[in-house]
Amino acid sequence: MKSLTRNAYLSGLLAMVLSAAGADVRAADDYTAMLSYLNTRIDGNAFQHIQGASAVNIAAGDLNMQANLTAIATGEHAQTIVHVLQQQRHNSDDSPSVASASIGGAAYAGGHGLASINQASGNGNAELNVITATLANQGIREATDGSLSAAVSASAGGHPVKNATQQSAGTRNVAVESSALLGFQGVLQLNQIAGSGNATSNLLQLTAPPSR
Repeated sequence: MKSLTRNAYLSGLLAMVLSAAGADVRAADDYTAMLSYLNTRIDGNAFQHIQGASAVNIAAGDLNMQANLTAIATGEHAQTIVHVLQQQRHNSDDSPSVASASIGGAAYAGGHGLASINQASGNGNAELNVITATLANQGIREATDGSLSAAVSASAGGHPVKNATQQSAGTRNVAVESSALLGFQGVLQLNQIAGSGNATSNLLQLTAPPSR
């Protein structure tokens, strides 16, 4: 009787282990299926009539890097310097079959100020928005390529995703619908990516005398 009870206990324990293993396999399969269809969307009345500075990072997928940076300086000899490095090494991932990134509804409608948006649907992408503003007694100056690179040192995606699968099938879509961003005033930076292994950036440098 003791032997039968022990065997029954071991059989029950083995069934529990197999059930847990099966659950892990199903969870992994579900996650893989989820990564084949990726969608990010800003919709409705999100950020409607927003004022001031705002920054949004939204991503669906794996191994995405996003940054929104703003530097402001004021003074007799004011200076702003931003250094950014976004880098990936030895990562491996697949491209989604369907990827979509969109802004719709009345999002950001009637807003004022500085708005920086990074939106990605996919894997292994890098997105960067940088704004520098300097208020100093040196007049308004044109930002040449040399001065811009000196003030803002940025790199989006130093290394692509390793062994990313290139898929010809499937769809990629990015969109800003006509109802979104209506009446927005100020500076708006937008990076939208649908796919994998992409790098995008927006860099803006402003130099002006302080108001008196």
